[in-house]
Formats: sequence, structure tokens, C-alpha cells
Amino acid sequence: MASSPTTRTYEEALRLLSQLQSNKAVTNLFTPPTSTTTTTKPAVDLNALAIPEMHAWLRRAGYTPADLSALRCVHVSGTKGKGSVSALTASILTRWWQHQQQQQQQHVVVGPVGTYSSPHVASVRERIAVDGRPVDRETFARYFFEVWDRLSEAAVREDGVAAGEAAGPSTKPFYFRFLTILALHVFVREGCRSAVVECGIGAEYDATNVLPEGAVTAAVVTQLGVDHVAMLGGTVEEIAWHKAGVFKRGVRAFTRGAGPGREGVMEVLRGRAAEKGAVLVEVDDAEVEAWGGVADAALQGPFQKYNMALAVAAAREHILRLGGRFDGEFAKDDYPLRSMPPEFEAGLREATLRGRCEVYVDGDGVEWFLDGAHTEDSLAGIGQWFASRAAGPDVRRVLLFNQQDRDPAALLPALLASSKAGIGSARAFEYAVFTRNEEKMPAAGEPSRDLAVQTKACEVMRNFDPETRCVTQAAVEPSMELVRGFAREAKEEGKHCKVLVTGSFHLLGAVIKSIEHVEC
Repeated sequence: MASSPTTRTYEEALRLLSQLQSNKAVTNLFTPPTSTTTTTKPAVDLNALAIPEMHAWLRRAGYTPADLSALRCVHVSGTKGKGSVSALTASILTRWWQHQQQQQQQHVVVGPVGTYSSPHVASVRERIAVDGRPVDRETFARYFFEVWDRLSEAAVREDGVAAGEAAGPSTKPFYFRFLTILALHVFVREGCRSAVVECGIGAEYDATNVLPEGAVTAAVVTQLGVDHVAMLGGTVEEIAWHKAGVFKRGVRAFTRGAGPGREGVMEVLRGRAAEKGAVLVEVDDAEVEAWGGVADAALQGPFQKYNMALAVAAAREHILRLGGRFDGEFAKDDYPLRSMPPEFEAGLREATLRGRCEVYVDGDGVEWFLDGAHTEDSLAGIGQWFASRAAGPDVRRVLLFNQQDRDPAALLPALLASSKAGIGSARAFEYAVFTRNEEKMPAAGEPSRDLAVQTKACEVMRNFDPETRCVTQAAVEPSMELVRGFAREAKEEGKHCKVLVTGSFHLLGAVIKSIEHVEC
């Protein structure tokens, strides 16, 4: 049934992976049909089926939830900041593990440390890391085909599917579920002791919630907002119910405490903690503000200090649950953040995450600021971050933006208002390029691409800042050429060009590949 060794390449793994049902196709199943045609077919609760189906896929791949109990996991959910909290937590634990190895402290083993996150930006391998490094191409391919073959064999054995058909994508789970199983398989095969697992959508019915109670040492719910409405609900309180799915009996769960606009959310989270028997710990904003974060951290932005505080709390709890201990004030339940060990601070300082608060200076001296976002709150935070780095009369500011599946009229004002407020000038950007996500222009004979979203984004920009020069483009490649042209103009005028690339992670991936020539 298995293909020949010569075809078991990383490129073949990517080809097969691309044939799985996409996340977008799955989320579209939750969108009510627009047709008025009636049907007698009973409605199916897709959420209620999610975890039983995931357990079945896990079993077909050779695992039961009990098999995962040897892993000790920090489980992270939220709308904004869950990727950053996951990266920060994993970085702290990796640093602690390195310290243990250097000191030959083997009585409480924390590592190796796995990380499962999403989405990826330039390479799918970013999603699965061990000790802070994405798995390499050879390792990814080897474990990919181990899982793929197990699922193919199960289809033949249990369903009577012909071997040829079973070897294809039709006998596999959809994209995110497959990658979740693959990540857990990698962690088991690589002997990971700890893992930081980021939810995909929601938590209660998310594929990652196959983790058994005994495997979860700490849970985190980051800042919440309205997103994935069809699957999670239309209010932040409804969404909070889903995000609390990471809560486990007897396990501490960390979140920001009550504050303006968060009262309803906190009421839901407290109720869910009581229902599930979890211990909800509310991190105090005042304590975080007094501490201020790690100033020279790689993950920058005024909002990151809250993510750092949650990561410190989760990593500390994880190490304690594994039998570790701390000295001095950090050993107390009400520890001050300034008392954290140097390994924790180093982990916070060194944590990175592709496409989040990322800054890159290219060979021409153009400074690229890259951060993906798809909600108003996230874009407002990105505007603040960019403004803190791009103010001044000698700076030419350029926006490169797309969110193909969302309304720019709902998203752009938050970004533009926060940028303008932080920069303190009449306009936030001198130039704005609104592009599609495809890397190259259509080939000769191919139909032209729909630019309705980009045209609407230009209208929003002109209404907000009439003097901003707006351009629409059908691909990233010509958009990059335009931006570089703006940068040359700025250089001739004695100004420095700073470019904010935000919105779609697909856009960020294309830009990163162009400026860094990275390997997928």
C-alpha cells in the first residue's frame, strides 16, 4: 500500500497535504445556506460530532487519549494573543530545559519541549517545533508518512476500502485534524516530555481538545473577541464559553482579570471553571502594568506584556506540576513578576513567532514590519505597535494589506485610527497598496482576478485619509515592486521607508518568501 521510498519526499508530503479538505471548507459547513429551498434532512450538530470524530481518527492513527498522558501539555485558547502566549511559554520551558541539562538536573525533566501552533506563515513546518526549532524537512516527511500509512491501513482493515483508494486523501481527516494528529505523533516519537498546544478555532470542540485531563498541566485563555461567528456564536460571551473548553478538572487556568468591557466574559469563564472543576486564576492588570514586561523582547508591542504575564504563569504552573520548585518570592502563589528566574526572563526575551511583531531590514535598507491579524482588536494593537516604531518626519510609511474573506470597512478603521493616534500626524500612511494574496500575476490566457475587496479597501482608506495614495494589485509580486519604488523615492528625498504588512497570513507568507528567500 505504501508508495515507493523514492516518492516519500517532503515535496510529496506537501502535495498530499494540500489535497486534504481545507479549514475554510470546514468552517463554511457552519454557515447557514442562503437558499430558501426547504429540506426534510435533519440538522446535524457539527460541533457535537467534532470530538468523537477526532477520537476515532486518533484511534485509526494508532493512539488512544491514554497514550497521550505521558505528555504534559499547556493548552492555550483565545482570540488574540494565543500564538504569542504559546511561543512565549514554549520559549520559557525550552530555556528551563536547557538550564536543567547544563546543571545536570535530571530529577524533574521538563524537556524536550514540543510546540503546536497555527497558522503557519512561510512553511507548514512552523506549526510543529521541538525545543524551539521547527522540525526539518526530512523529519516532517518521515512522520507524515507514518501517520498517512496508518490511516490508509485502517481504511482497508476497518472499512474494506481498496488499497489504491485508501492511500489517497479521501480516507484522511481534514487539514487541521491531520496536522494535530501529526504533531502529537511527532511529540511522542521525539520523546517530548512537555508540549505547548495552541487551539485552532474555539476550544470545546477543537481538534486539540482530545488531550486527556491527565495530560494538561495548565490552561490559558487569552484576550477574546468576536470571530468565527458561525462556529462559536455572535457575542464575546458565547465565544468565551467555547474558549473555556481548555479548562480541565483540578487544573489551573489563567486569564486576564476583570476590567472595562470584560465583565460578561469573566462571568462566563468563572461559571465554566466551576462547571468543569478547574481553578480559574485571574492575572491582575495592575501588577502587569507595574512590571511593564521585558523591554528588549523579540516579540514587541504594548500588548505583549499581558501575553508575557500569562506565559510566565502557565510555564511556572507547568514546572510545578512536573515536580519542580522555585526559590524566594517566585515560590509564592502571589509572586511578583519581577521575581521570575533569569531563565524565564531569557525565554520571554528570545521568543519569536513568524509573522507576529516581526521586523526585517532588507538589503536596500527598507524596514518591513510584519504582523498578521483578522480582527479589529488585533489590528488596533498592530497599529499601536507600528506607530511606536514609525513616527517622525523623516519616515515614509507604507501599508501593504489584504484580508480577502473579510470586510475591509469593518477592519481597516481600527488599524488606521490607532496608527494615526500613535504617530500623531495628519495621516498614518503616505502610500497604501491593497493586494490579493497570489504571489504572481495571472498567466497569459488566464482570467483576470476579482479586485472588489481591494477596491473597497481603497475607498475606506480615501475616506479616512484622503491624501494617502492608494493602489490595488492582483498579486504580491507587483505589489512588492511598487513598495520598493516608493522606498526609492523616499531615499531620494532623504527619508527612510517603513512598511507595515498586515492582514492575511497568506500575504505575510508571500512577502517573507520574497524578502528572505526562505525554504518552505
